[in-house]
Amino acid sequence: MDKEEFRRFGYEFVDWVADYMSEVADYPVMSQVKPGDTRERLPSGPPIKGEPMEKIFEDFKKIILPGITHWQHPSWFAYFPANNSPPSILAELLTAGMGAQCMIWQTSPAAAELEEVVLEWLRDMLGLPEGMAGVIQDTASTATLCALLTAREKATDFEANLKGLKKRLIVYASEETHSSVEKGVKIAGYGKESLRYIPTDDSFAMIPSRLEEAIVRDRDEGLSPACVIATLGTTSSTAIDPLDAIGKISSKYGLWLHVDAAYAGTAALLPEKRAMLEGAEHIDSFVFNPHKWMLTNFDCSAYFVRDPGTLIRTFEIHPEYLKTGVDAQVKNFRDWGIQLGRRFRALKLWFVIRSYGVEGLQGMVSKHLRLAQTFKGWVENHENFELLAPVNLSVVCFRLNHGGPEEDLDDLNQRFLESLNRTGKVFLTQTMLKGRYAIRMAIGQGTTEERHVKDAWDLIVEKAKEALKT
Repeated sequence: MDKEEFRRFGYEFVDWVADYMSEVADYPVMSQVKPGDTRERLPSGPPIKGEPMEKIFEDFKKIILPGITHWQHPSWFAYFPANNSPPSILAELLTAGMGAQCMIWQTSPAAAELEEVVLEWLRDMLGLPEGMAGVIQDTASTATLCALLTAREKATDFEANLKGLKKRLIVYASEETHSSVEKGVKIAGYGKESLRYIPTDDSFAMIPSRLEEAIVRDRDEGLSPACVIATLGTTSSTAIDPLDAIGKISSKYGLWLHVDAAYAGTAALLPEKRAMLEGAEHIDSFVFNPHKWMLTNFDCSAYFVRDPGTLIRTFEIHPEYLKTGVDAQVKNFRDWGIQLGRRFRALKLWFVIRSYGVEGLQGMVSKHLRLAQTFKGWVENHENFELLAPVNLSVVCFRLNHGGPEEDLDDLNQRFLESLNRTGKVFLTQTMLKGRYAIRMAIGQGTTEERHVKDAWDLIVEKAKEALKT
């Protein structure tokens, strides 16, 4: 492909993306294809000779697009959002065009220094402790794994120096913690049996007293408590673990405290939501995802640490081919995480913050919080629905309740949710909250307005009537 052909298709693709952003509401939110439909339309082997871009693009529209679930749809209420935005998309275009590999300062000085500055902006925008330093990881799962590995190394060094031996290390998280914690515990070598799930209260938040009991019990049994993972905004219900109490316990017993705020961290842009960060002075590491609720394309996860030295000692490498003459003067982010190769993720984050400003981002979050409270009111005031969790942020957990036996409600709500999603007009998901099947209404897509939430509610009421007749 020569320069002029690239330019022609570049214009065509940008036109398509611009139209897609304005027309995405016309698509069914959730793809309507059946398993195997896309595969059946694809050739079994690669072409021997190159094909024209016209044909490839047409096949994209005819074969691939029908199998895409549209995360940017204004009626997207499933999972947490994965928002993009025009500034972020344009920055991604520049990033792809440059093709920079930003593993060390020398391979792209501006990428390293921009990342350093933008993470300082984010830290201050959220109200995190001033001394915390940040790095961009790909996802919160990776950031949590980094925290677990760092906690492991710190605890192992401490035990070895203190007693000349190594005991089994233990990790603590609430029973509502994200599934990536268990995966990370296994990958990091703790072993699944070393993960303690701490009970939660009626609001699905970790009970600090039960955490301390578990730590004391493990110490008495000769084990070595190493890490606590607190969650601000659990996946199921956006429960907020009491950070201050958990932090004091972690400090008392010398445990690494990691905070998973992958979704909810963005809410701390609002001063009135920063109460959830009370006790942040105890945090060792903290992660939140601008690629969820802050209009920045996936992937972009902001990971902050109180002591960068501990993180770097866990991951640093010094092969001859990576040494440079400025290593002592700069941050080489290859030593701040698992990956050696790194994308220039800071550029899109910089574009987004500069384009919207703090006030613009705050306005979007405030809107979603308000819409969630509006939806909550509709649920509470309808005789056939009930709330199943507090509405802390922009997720509402509810269910259809016909007043029948409890054992029938899970099946009723599963059929009800499936009927909603089959319409293609909305997409919601489910979870289990203390053994009860709950439907999650997650409001957070960047283009969602009150009319979209009202349309969803009207459809929910309509489908509920049908479900109650069957």
